[in-house]
Amino acid sequence: MILKNVKQSTGAKIRLPEPAPLPKTFYTRDDVVTIGRELLGKMLCTRVNGGLAKAIITETEAYAGIEDRASHAFGGRRTARNEPMYAEGGVAYVYLCYGIHHLFNVVTGAAGTPDAVLIRAAIPAEGEKLMQRRRGKAKVDKTLMAGPGSVSQALGISTRLTGASLQSDRIWIEDAGIEPSDITTGPRVGVDYAGDDAARPYRFILTL
Repeated sequence: MILKNVKQSTGAKIRLPEPAPLPKTFYTRDDVVTIGRELLGKMLCTRVNGGLAKAIITETEAYAGIEDRASHAFGGRRTARNEPMYAEGGVAYVYLCYGIHHLFNVVTGAAGTPDAVLIRAAIPAEGEKLMQRRRGKAKVDKTLMAGPGSVSQALGISTRLTGASLQSDRIWIEDAGIEPSDITTGPRVGVDYAGDDAARPYRFILTL
């Protein structure tokens, strides 16, 4: 039903691939901006505490490692928190924002190149009741996963998953068969401290 609704609202072409994690080679490419764009329409999946949940990614932000002032790894900064960013692409980087929100990022590129893509928004595809319960929502609506913190909460993602392989049975990303036809590009959110880098057009939105 969700894929039918996406097709009707966007005109996006949809095929139905066999459910399987994206290959490692999707993540290890050296262009984090392209990967950030291509993650739109993919399916972020979790199996946490026995509950399966899947959501279509609708908004992303790319962070270009040591050369990007908005990145946690700018200038080669390396800490216990951001260490997963330095892994080979295809792992999760989850950090706590303001001591409250668990934010999920996809690590990309070669080992030692700390590029990552923040997943900012999504829409439910499977396990809606589970997501609704996790979010404490009276009903499933457009606010269910309208920000990066709510995406993680709905899917049961926390810092316990930081460093986890995206080929694992706990968290992975699938090809949902959606070919986005309406993508908006613009500057990232909340990175004014990054100077000129704040204006980089590294935010991608799939309009639904």
